[in-house]
Amino acid sequence: MFRFLEEKFVPVAARVGNQRHLVAIRDGFITIMPLTIVGSLAVLINNLPIKLYQNALDAIWKHETWTQFGGNVWGATFGIISLLLAFSVAYHLTKSYDKDALSGGVIGLASYMTFGTFGEGGLSGLTTGTGGIFVALITALISAELFARLSGNSRLLIKMPAGVPSAVSKSFAALLPAIITIGLFALVRTIISAGFDIPDIIGSFYSSIQEPFMGLTNTWVAGLILAFIPTFLWSFGIHGANIIEPFMQSINLQAIDANVAAISAGKVAPYIINKPFFDAFINMGGSGTTIALIIAIFIIARKNKQYNTVGKLSAAPGLFNINEPLLFGLPIVLNPVLFVPFILTPMINVTIAFFATKWGFVPAATIAVPWTTPPIINGFLVTQSWRGAVLSIVLIVVAICIYLPFLSMANRMAKQNEQKAALAVQSEQSPVAQSEGQKVEV
Repeated sequence: MFRFLEEKFVPVAARVGNQRHLVAIRDGFITIMPLTIVGSLAVLINNLPIKLYQNALDAIWKHETWTQFGGNVWGATFGIISLLLAFSVAYHLTKSYDKDALSGGVIGLASYMTFGTFGEGGLSGLTTGTGGIFVALITALISAELFARLSGNSRLLIKMPAGVPSAVSKSFAALLPAIITIGLFALVRTIISAGFDIPDIIGSFYSSIQEPFMGLTNTWVAGLILAFIPTFLWSFGIHGANIIEPFMQSINLQAIDANVAAISAGKVAPYIINKPFFDAFINMGGSGTTIALIIAIFIIARKNKQYNTVGKLSAAPGLFNINEPLLFGLPIVLNPVLFVPFILTPMINVTIAFFATKWGFVPAATIAVPWTTPPIINGFLVTQSWRGAVLSIVLIVVAICIYLPFLSMANRMAKQNEQKAALAVQSEQSPVAQSEGQKVEV
């Protein structure tokens, strides 16, 4: 099975992971990640569930006054997230073609605004915020493709004299490709408005496609699939988290935005599945909940020199959810024994965390914190509740119990291999072997 998957599946997965457009989407989201974290921290400041904190600020200013701080930060981050993505994704895709990336990003933003803000919808909170993410991604990719191809046409290049500053030369070089690209988006949008009577394309797309899609991804089965894919790919040495990151990010920001809006209105958060949920409860220590594997190593594999050394070296990175030393040091990659718990553990943890949230034992994740935040602390921050921290502890204990029997089996196999190797060395160094070797030499 391993040989078949390695020969047939791994090359395909590797090509998908390096696919130009998916990489551009992933890098585009990574570029704006600091802003999403800042926006989430603004929500935390406004809604920190500590009465003493809330009462203290209410005593200094009116509640509506001091919450303006977080509201302004939210508006400058999540409130314009579609505009930021239109620029950043187009920028990275244009850069991958070795073209003028800055011009590509600016044209991507202009193309989205031309296509998405035309008509009744206009430049609204839906078009600039998380409601326009899918359309922003599509227009960014198409505009960058058009611009990169048009920029390669020498007949569309306006050359400036040698003495002209570089910035001016680049601007004129991008002029005709920009006119054609933005003009095409304006033409398509006009045809849609006139021929199909869709005055608000972002609103129509959101209600008919984006919102139902978000509902499909907010299920237990979807959570199992999202937990399975990264660990399965990692088992063959492919960075599964990078491959699935564009998809995770495309559903993440809308889910956080909807959860924050619901909680602010005194309602139940509608979306359980999002990236903070996975970072806090599934990827503790890294993909596969490997913080539990490190603890299990210290429990039963301390006498195994290899495992003990790798466990010590992996402890510090694992505390910040970096597990490459563990994946390649034990190894877990292409290891038929540890392959099973590495995939099974996050799927069980998804099940527990999903239903614990659904049944109201733990609040939904609403705060995006850095993925390097240590486990348990992460659970508290994303849910703004001590119950999130308790759930993290429970899931780590469950994961340790899953890893222990498999680690014990791997430990026994490692000891047997060491004993066989020692016996082989002894047999080679025995007097009989030495005398036979001398006879051969004579």
